[in-house]
Amino acid sequence: MKEVLKIKFADYHEGFNPEKNFFWDLLSVKYDLQTSDQPEILIYTSFGRSHVNFRCLKIYWTGENRRPDFKQCDFAFTFDEHSQDGKNYRLPLYVHYPHAYGLGDLSCITNRKLNGAQANKVPLQKTRFCNMVVSNAQRDKKCEEFFHKLSKYKKVDSGGRYLNNIGGPVPNKLDFIKDYKFTMSFENSSYPGYTTEKIIEPMLVKSIPVYWGNPNIANEFNPESFINLHDFATIDEAIQRIIEIDQDDELYNHMISAPCFHDDRVPLYLTNDAILERFSEIIDKRKNFIPVARTWRYYPQYVIAKLKDVCVIVLKNMNLRIL
Repeated sequence: MKEVLKIKFADYHEGFNPEKNFFWDLLSVKYDLQTSDQPEILIYTSFGRSHVNFRCLKIYWTGENRRPDFKQCDFAFTFDEHSQDGKNYRLPLYVHYPHAYGLGDLSCITNRKLNGAQANKVPLQKTRFCNMVVSNAQRDKKCEEFFHKLSKYKKVDSGGRYLNNIGGPVPNKLDFIKDYKFTMSFENSSYPGYTTEKIIEPMLVKSIPVYWGNPNIANEFNPESFINLHDFATIDEAIQRIIEIDQDDELYNHMISAPCFHDDRVPLYLTNDAILERFSEIIDKRKNFIPVARTWRYYPQYVIAKLKDVCVIVLKNMNLRIL
């Protein structure tokens, strides 16, 4: 019989389902999960401040380029490398995406080596040159610069709201990018370790990612399986490499069938078993653990959060009166 665990998710995005997500399905393997307003474990993100109201063991997770505040949380799962004190576990956003697409885990992009006949078919299936699907305009200008420069060689189709040139945003990203030889995979910003879904989505449909963002991306991904802009001194040099691959089917086939990960193995710490093991280590000591939320260090953070909430209410009321 599984151990009962009372859990709550807080400060997530609108539409988030607390009983159908990566963490819920992962933890359900070992625990009988029950959602509760008096949880033993709280998992929260950075889209609000309701987490300050809880005094249990708190775990911070983010898909954004942000750092954990250990005055407010006990443990964190973020883009940052594992911390020596064990408080932070590296869990980049892209780990969640096979689950979100119903494809299981990261093993879905392993074992993709093609034989000669299969490899020869891929370029024929790729009827379009290059695309990008971006909707957030609040990003590094390198993306726009690269988009316009590469478009001088061949048109780059933009299927998101940002720089859209195909008549409107596409309804299904994977279905859109599957017809393209290349996909611009630019993060919103560049920071060591900050890697989102942008690199693996093209890999799922055998489109070559043209990647920019995490300068250490090759630590986890095989550099032969994508174009890493951090390897080039200039944008022009990177574009010349894309042109070379675009005009050489043998070179393209080699890259599209190259293992996504080193030795075609998902890094051990990014496997579901390893992630669950780390969660279990944290959860199983909860009854003998003093959460930071029950110490004096927490109260300044609590007061600040409450003052911010009051300010928001006052400003809303002022706007209503003005209107």
